[in-house]
Formats: sequence, C-alpha cells, structure tokens
Amino acid sequence: MRARSLSVAAAAAALVLIQPGLAVAADDPSTTVTYTVTSGALTLSVPASAALGSGAPGTTISAPIGPVTVTDDRALLSASWTVTAAETDFTSGGSTIPATSADYDPGSITTTGTITATGTPVTLSNSGQTVVTGSAGVGDNTATWNPTVAVSVPAGAVGGAYTGTLTQSVA
Repeated sequence: MRARSLSVAAAAAALVLIQPGLAVAADDPSTTVTYTVTSGALTLSVPASAALGSGAPGTTISAPIGPVTVTDDRALLSASWTVTAAETDFTSGGSTIPATSADYDPGSITTTGTITATGTPVTLSNSGQTVVTGSAGVGDNTATWNPTVAVSVPAGAVGGAYTGTLTQSVA
C-alpha cells in the first residue's frame, strides 16, 4: 500500500509542475520585461502646385504656397534634419525669368513632439538652399510651415503665364 501511495503522490506532484498558468516558486521574484520601440522614416510633404497670382513687369508677385511638413518618425535620441529648396528658371513660351528672381520665406514654424525648427529666408537658385533646419529632436516629431514665394518680375519681362518647379527635400 505504501508503494502505491508513493506513486500516486509522485504523479500528483508531476501534474502540478506541468499545469499551465501555475506559478512555480523561484528564488528571484522579479520578471524581466522587454519590448521594442520601432522606428520609421524621415519624410517631407509639399503642395503639388501653387499659384502666386499676377502682376505687371517691375513688380513683385508673392503668395504662400501651402503647408510644408517634415515628419520625423525615426524615434532617435538626438535627431536633426535639413530642408533645402531649389527652383528652376520660370519660363513662358520663349521667355525666361531666372530662379534667382524668387525669394522663399518659411515664416513661422509649428512643431509637435520635441524638435527645435529654425527657418531662414533665402533667394532661390537652381541649386538647393537651406530653408529650415531641425535640431535637438527626441523621438518622433513634426514641423510645419507655409512658406511665401515672392518673384521680382523684371521690368523687361514679356507677358505670359510663367512656370517653374520648386523642389524641396529633407535629409
């Protein structure tokens, strides 16, 4: 009878050890918890098009072009980025107004998260000019501004609808 009681007790103890959800006493009562914070990309959204209006030769035509937003989802401890802007020459038929006739002013910048964003008004050209910088960023953040583009129309400009391409990029 003693052998049978011993084997029943051993079987019961084995079942207790393999029961799911039952805690087993340990010498260390702490639990290591781990998780991963994922990171994303650094992106820039810009308006698809903008119309500045019209004006006579010798005047300045200017208007806000619409919101520009940097989204920094890289989840960095110390993030920074730079936005540049380059303009092609403005053309209408066979007439050209050089890109350097245009200015870009970021104006006020609204941010979310932790980032310091600083804008710099520039005279545009065919090569990229720094217009906004972000520094001291932590985690995910955004910066949004509505830049004004102003074109000084030369006194000798020929009438017509002029088109140029403003390329903004972030790195």
